[in-house]
Amino acid sequence: MQGFPTARPGMVIGLLGGSFDPAHEGHVHITREAIRRLGLDRVWWLVSPGNPLKPDPPAPLSRRMARARSLLHGDPRVVVSDIETRLGTRYTAETLARLTALYPRVRFVWLMGADNLAQLHRWDRWRYIMDNVAVAVLARPGLGHVARSAIAARTYAKARVTPRRVAWCSPPAWCYLDLPRVDLSSSAIRARGEWTK
Repeated sequence: MQGFPTARPGMVIGLLGGSFDPAHEGHVHITREAIRRLGLDRVWWLVSPGNPLKPDPPAPLSRRMARARSLLHGDPRVVVSDIETRLGTRYTAETLARLTALYPRVRFVWLMGADNLAQLHRWDRWRYIMDNVAVAVLARPGLGHVARSAIAARTYAKARVTPRRVAWCSPPAWCYLDLPRVDLSSSAIRARGEWTK
């Protein structure tokens, strides 16, 4: 599949989706921590064509991908991909359904921030995501209340496992992974005028 990331059967691949508008060192930090602490072989950054929950369009895709690649300094464990554009998918559930069909012998772990867990119930077919792919919630210290109070967390409370087990459990399976604090965000970078569309 030309232009698609490669993966060998049996690999465990984390999927970090988002607009990456712009990508920053915080994304790099959580990616490397996820690889180390979840036992991932690779992480694919799925740079989305746009976020259905955000009103404003992001910067051009090619520019966002170039910035993401420059931050990674050629780290072979991380792949920056426009696979959602290539697949023509708009929602996470749709993307995951296509990826699991295209890579049937690969184990995927959906990586998302605790802020996304809090609003996951607003995502299109959110239960499909939880029921079909392992999920790792990446959080900073002090945000544990989000994991306990989110609708998705309460609905899938019995499916919560330890971070080291999440990739090897059959879905539904999710974990909460505390990470050291990194005070960076794409919206703050844009607000400071360091990244313009």
